[in-house]
Amino acid sequence: MIRVRSVLVALVAAAALIAGERVYAITYGFVDTTGAFSNTGAFIVKAPDGRIFPICSGTLISPTVFLTASHCTVFFEQDLAPDGFTAFVSFDSPIPFGGLTAKSTRLVAVTEVDSNPLFNQAQSDSQDVAVLQVDPRGTRGIAPAVLPAAGLLDRLSAQNGLKNATFTAAGYGLQNRVTGGGQPFFLDANPVPRMFAFSGFDSLNGGYLRLSQNPSTGNGGTCFGDSGGPNFLTVDSVRTLVAITITGDSVCRSTNVDYRLDTASARAFLAPFVSLP
Repeated sequence: MIRVRSVLVALVAAAALIAGERVYAITYGFVDTTGAFSNTGAFIVKAPDGRIFPICSGTLISPTVFLTASHCTVFFEQDLAPDGFTAFVSFDSPIPFGGLTAKSTRLVAVTEVDSNPLFNQAQSDSQDVAVLQVDPRGTRGIAPAVLPAAGLLDRLSAQNGLKNATFTAAGYGLQNRVTGGGQPFFLDANPVPRMFAFSGFDSLNGGYLRLSQNPSTGNGGTCFGDSGGPNFLTVDSVRTLVAITITGDSVCRSTNVDYRLDTASARAFLAPFVSLP
């Protein structure tokens, strides 16, 4: 199951680039109208004709480093860059894209794309984490997210501190799944807003945090295009970026599967790019 979202993201992103109108994100959540999640941004690609498309989400973790997923950056490097697409980040909300692309959208230049060389298809630890190095002139005034200390989630779990925890996912794109009166469908928007949603704890293992995003239990969550985006947990009054969205169920209403950032493998990848707690 861990790779289903990756494949779907690639297909959706490709369809968006062809059709120019569809992209996806947070479900059963709220538009970030106050800028509470201003360090959450969109991984943007610009086509040779000047149109832009958000393909994934991510988070600023230093003035020069934007955290996202490797399946997003590998898709860019292997499929889009050879066709003349260029990479940017934007923290605007909303972001008009495709046929509505606007010159007013603030794009932060990506100076280097760093996919994880150990990114793989293993379900135990896919190492699905990457960074975009960005021009710090475009991130002035944005407070980077706080990363977790080593083993944070394991310690909280051992203290039974995750059972009733509330996590917050943020990202861009797909909103509510609409049912009743025919074939269910997903609402999407252009311009696409930054949104956030609250999720309950499901389970924890060596590489992944799984969160409940079932709306019948009052939870929201993530969907296509949220890949690479943050999942925050407030620890000792500090909003902490504990995991990034990687995959989930195909209808985006059961489980959000997130790559942990407090593990030795995640920290080994991140250490050359940012100071770790």
